[in-house]
Amino acid sequence: MVGLEFLEFRFLDILDILLVAVLLYYIYKLVKGSAAINIFIGIVIIYLIWKLTQLLQMEMLSSVLGEFIGVGMFALIVVFQQEIRKFLLMIGSTNFSGKNNWLQLKFSNRENKTQNYVDIIVDACQKLGTTKTGALIVIKRNTKLDFVKNTGDSMDIKVNRPIIESIFYKNSTLHDGAIVIEDGRITATRVILPVSNDRDIPLRFGLRHRAAVGISEKTDAVALVVSEETGQISYLKNGEFNIFDDLEKLTEQIKEDLS
Repeated sequence: MVGLEFLEFRFLDILDILLVAVLLYYIYKLVKGSAAINIFIGIVIIYLIWKLTQLLQMEMLSSVLGEFIGVGMFALIVVFQQEIRKFLLMIGSTNFSGKNNWLQLKFSNRENKTQNYVDIIVDACQKLGTTKTGALIVIKRNTKLDFVKNTGDSMDIKVNRPIIESIFYKNSTLHDGAIVIEDGRITATRVILPVSNDRDIPLRFGLRHRAAVGISEKTDAVALVVSEETGQISYLKNGEFNIFDDLEKLTEQIKEDLS
């Protein structure tokens, strides 16, 4: 009996370590490449030092670090509010019905469908860029977009280049706002997106880009923006700008993110 209890404890102990490691890994992925990464590393170092002082029974230093960590949790909520929201969004977007990225079995027909409509979207953006026609396209991943679709006009039409070009034509009644694409179909036009208040966004980017940042911060959707000043295509995911000079690489990145 003692041996079994010891083995059970050891198994749970190893499982505990693995789960913490996975948690830290995903948190690291969320803050990687941002200014928050340095804060995250600092917190991990302080926590490890605190545990070391407890192990060495350095009661005074351990008490001070313990109080710092306890009070610091409230400060972390403020400092990491964007990252916490993304983390909760990642968990809340988990779909166990078979569409989840972690559990998904990639059937060839779905992959082909995704590849086809992504190619069409990028081709349309390239055409709009050559004429410097502004455009804002939101592509759904896991998070439902009903809260923004309700601000625009409902539509249900298969994605094709002429339709996208006609929607964003300057004299079109539908060109204001964004379009929402779900599973290869345009489901809403003239959609009003939440605008990001991030002050780190360069001033050269206008409301389209800020709206694209806003929707990619609040959901896991990705967005494409065509600038009417330069014709440049911007790709936004997780509130971050990605500018591709090579449209083939852009297409591959979108397909990877949607798979």
